[in-house]
Amino acid sequence: MKAPAPRYAVNDGVIDVATAAIGAALIESQDKVGEVTLTVTRDGLIGAMTALRDTPGLEYQQLMEIAGVDYPEREERFDVCYHLLSVTRNHRLRVRVTASEETPVPSVTGLWPVANWLEREVYDMFGVLFDGHPDLRRILTDYGFRGHPFRKDFPLTGFVELRYSEEAKRVVYEPVKLAQDFRNFEFMSPWEGAQYVLPGDEKAAAAAPAAPPPAKPEAKGAPTPLDADRIVRADDAKAPGPQATEAKVTETPADTGAGKADPGNKASEKPADPDVVPSKDGGQNQ
Repeated sequence: MKAPAPRYAVNDGVIDVATAAIGAALIESQDKVGEVTLTVTRDGLIGAMTALRDTPGLEYQQLMEIAGVDYPEREERFDVCYHLLSVTRNHRLRVRVTASEETPVPSVTGLWPVANWLEREVYDMFGVLFDGHPDLRRILTDYGFRGHPFRKDFPLTGFVELRYSEEAKRVVYEPVKLAQDFRNFEFMSPWEGAQYVLPGDEKAAAAAPAAPPPAKPEAKGAPTPLDADRIVRADDAKAPGPQATEAKVTETPADTGAGKADPGNKASEKPADPDVVPSKDGGQNQ
């Protein structure tokens, strides 16, 4: 095999067969970047899905995913996209319907029971209503959650936050309180310094100690916070140090002690009480 999975079938003729099977419920069809997308009406969704599943030459037996898309500027702001798979033909297809916050979309749980879970996800994240769903309630967010997180107008910090209260001995909901200055975050360079007084700096100015005496730099040309009038150059304050009385050189063997008969390790020069003492068996112990 040239690939870990077989290639999908080509899109040739799929739109023509689907157009004939769906009929008037088809609004738009397109084949872009190798993917076929069919836009159908909400009222004709169940009939279109049944035709795509049962018509010979189409036979999309499996519903793989239901995804939501939010376009807040549109009157019908939501797209509900159904991704179908034909196992016998090895081909995928996308079906799209539009909806608003008040217009429900017919549930396809009667055609594919897996839609029970998938439609609840779209309802929880986007707030799209599904007419005929047997148990339309939240599935990903917590109990008492406000809003729908995948909407474009949902705030990044949410509306409320929950925590466990030691006083109430239960989980409580309260307005969002950020632990840091998230809303006042800025990208000012730390090397330039802030253009405003930071909290606590006003106390440092009142309790500032007296100015230290002028200091000289670490070395000639070293950076210093002092100005040119107060700086003391290292060359000006330099005092002559002690000079060596004799040169530190060895020009003859006499300077190094080479050639002497004994280098200072005669037996008479050893200490009277050595650290090494003889043992009973003739050895030496320390």
